[in-house]
Amino acid sequence: MQRVALLAHDQFPHFAKTAVGLLRYGLFDVQAVIDRGNAGKRVRELLPGVQDAPIFASMSDAPEVDALVIGIANPGGGFADEWRDDVRTALRRGTDIIAGLHDFLQDDEEFAALAVEHGATLHDVRKPPRGLSVSKGRARDVKANVVLTVGTDCAVGKMTVSLELARAAQERGESAAFIPTGQTGIMIAGWGYPIDAIVSDFVAGAMEEMILEKGNDHDWLFVEGQGSIVHPAYSAVTCGILHGTMPDALVLCHEEGRKVSKGFDDFLLPAAHEYIKLYEDLARPLHPTTVAAGALNTSKIADEDEARAAIDRYAETLGVPATDPVRFGPEAILDALA
Repeated sequence: MQRVALLAHDQFPHFAKTAVGLLRYGLFDVQAVIDRGNAGKRVRELLPGVQDAPIFASMSDAPEVDALVIGIANPGGGFADEWRDDVRTALRRGTDIIAGLHDFLQDDEEFAALAVEHGATLHDVRKPPRGLSVSKGRARDVKANVVLTVGTDCAVGKMTVSLELARAAQERGESAAFIPTGQTGIMIAGWGYPIDAIVSDFVAGAMEEMILEKGNDHDWLFVEGQGSIVHPAYSAVTCGILHGTMPDALVLCHEEGRKVSKGFDDFLLPAAHEYIKLYEDLARPLHPTTVAAGALNTSKIADEDEARAAIDRYAETLGVPATDPVRFGPEAILDALA
């Protein structure tokens, strides 16, 4: 198992999406989290229920590892100069760097030279593959039940819900696959296409290709959604995934208390039930689908009874079963899909 450190300066745990995803679901042996704001603590003090590790102020303080992973999925996917010293330190140790940014580290002259000098490798997970094409409209032909997680906004838990559902279906003895579409999901699963880095014309085709690759070997495909159909910046990716996968069912994901689009405080989110019509109407001309269940992220609610009450309200608003699959398990959603 590869030993890694996760870089998450000033973002851990609530805004370090990649780091948290890898701690919860990844196959890495996490030896350290790099976060100057929480140095001296341990992961379990801030985020129970995931792999534990000590937190250090810099890479210079951390133990030897096989790779340093950029654990922050920041808006726009840019590299922050404040991370440069930690990356330099890692490369000088001969440590590989794994990044899911739109700014490719392989294109950074300093990092490329250091990697060559010290025998390290720069892995840019978000670099799209060559040879993709437009959709042929064939995803609806696979035998698997295709379930797509869609959101009221970005960063509400679509990847987490997809992973929880795939794992739960497998535990029930059914053949299920997780279809990763973002950098964190790809790091967890070890395969997939970074959909938001692909030329727009080829987004639906890339999704179709992944569905066709897995669709006749499994009972269920749980597709990691991206963004939201009403997000000012990311709606194009959402639409491409919806049309490319031609899903049989949708799970609508929301974070309790979220009122505005992430990064756009002037854009209020529609009422939760309005998303059902938005997503179903957009899918219908290609392949009719329904919102079969809801997933509510209640991580910011401390009291369990309050969390259950919020889920009950969400389910009533949507008119379908709902739960928080991390907090209370995904069985209610799986039962609704079945």
